[in-house]
Amino acid sequence: MFFQQVYDKSLAQASYIVGCQVNGEAIVIDAKRDVDTYVEIAKQNNLQITKLVETHIHADFLSGTRELAAITGATMYLSDEGGADWQYQFPHHGLKHGDIITLGNLTFEILHTPGHTPESISLLLTDHPATDHPVMIFTGDFVFVGDVGRPDLLEVAAGIAGTKEWGAAQMYASLQRFVNLPDFVQVWPGHGAGSSCGKALGAVPNSTVGYEKLRNWALEESNEGDFVKKLLEGQPAAPTYFKEMKMRNKGERPLLLEVPAIPKLSLEEFEMYQKQDAQIVDVRNKLEFAAAHVPKTWNIQLNNSFATWCGWMLNYEQPIVLIITEEQSEDALRKLMRIGMDHVVGFVEPSDVASLATANTEVVDKAQLKQLIAAEPNLQLLDVRNADEYKKGHIDGAQHVFVGTMAKQLIQISKEQPIAVYCQSGDRAAIASSFLHAKGFTNLKVYFGGMNDWTKTAE
Repeated sequence: MFFQQVYDKSLAQASYIVGCQVNGEAIVIDAKRDVDTYVEIAKQNNLQITKLVETHIHADFLSGTRELAAITGATMYLSDEGGADWQYQFPHHGLKHGDIITLGNLTFEILHTPGHTPESISLLLTDHPATDHPVMIFTGDFVFVGDVGRPDLLEVAAGIAGTKEWGAAQMYASLQRFVNLPDFVQVWPGHGAGSSCGKALGAVPNSTVGYEKLRNWALEESNEGDFVKKLLEGQPAAPTYFKEMKMRNKGERPLLLEVPAIPKLSLEEFEMYQKQDAQIVDVRNKLEFAAAHVPKTWNIQLNNSFATWCGWMLNYEQPIVLIITEEQSEDALRKLMRIGMDHVVGFVEPSDVASLATANTEVVDKAQLKQLIAAEPNLQLLDVRNADEYKKGHIDGAQHVFVGTMAKQLIQISKEQPIAVYCQSGDRAAIASSFLHAKGFTNLKVYFGGMNDWTKTAE
């Protein structure tokens, strides 16, 4: 058996390529959209990708299953469970509970494991003829290391009211079947730490059924009512782009069969897009951006959270222009295509627009912020972290305005009074302050030290 996990750090998303080396076939589970990765792995290991499967209709990334099917001719195996409202709306080979996918000497038994979503399935792998016992289970967003999939996304992200309690009850029932699997079965989930698909995902890439029975909080609850309550409490905010992903992964959409190349814009073209209100994203380090930047540009740094914050802050209709080096452009394009943000019309290098970088953001340290709080009774001190972080502790007098939903909360912020912005370690404050500047809030300072620095005691 050939096995390789493909892990996308930018979305904390795991996919898998599993092959039978006897007959040279491979299956890909939960493919990301830039599918050249799997084609190359298969080529290097003399495998042909013949089958593709998804564990559920994903909300946090745009699946590459259809792109991979178009390139390789592989058959798509997708869930037909969950009822008529939860079906894929394009041709595929349907899967039901108990079905078997055969790949040479390997068999994958389909288990219907609803809870995160109604159609969710897991794949129980047996490696014949070495054994008739299952050796791995691919759980998607059903069971993670130390956690289970959240059941509220259909309601909070997709807008389908009344589904979270129902989903939590389904999750409880699915877990009762999970614990009956042999303890030695390896658990390979669809996400790791940092994903918004759960609230306490572990950083370890895989686990076993036995280990999860010992350490996973969700398997400790023996009462369904208590489980439902605990599962629904404290889930992180769901990025706004999740709704878009649900719709695109369920229905027909244009395919993107390669990583696109974006044109380098002339200064004149850049200024044209400025006038057309394009979404201009400067990916530089927050301190460089604060020192000098083009007015009305947003600072979303090109790190592992780049795609997530673009998904929170940008829309899918307006064109996107990147201020980025040519060497960084492919990395950014891959991250954006994984969430379906394909309307990137071009890029300019930071040096190309240096003459236009006439704006700056005033950065303050802890001592300066304390002085500002004492001297400015009308100071609007904005904590832009998520609600749970704010509840656990914040600077006295701070107003909670989560950066991801700031566009809907601008009415709460006055342009007439001074503003200071902070988060935990500075990155979200950089996004928030650049967004506010772009919206015409000029009397603004940013505290990049955040709560990490604020809570430090003097040595």
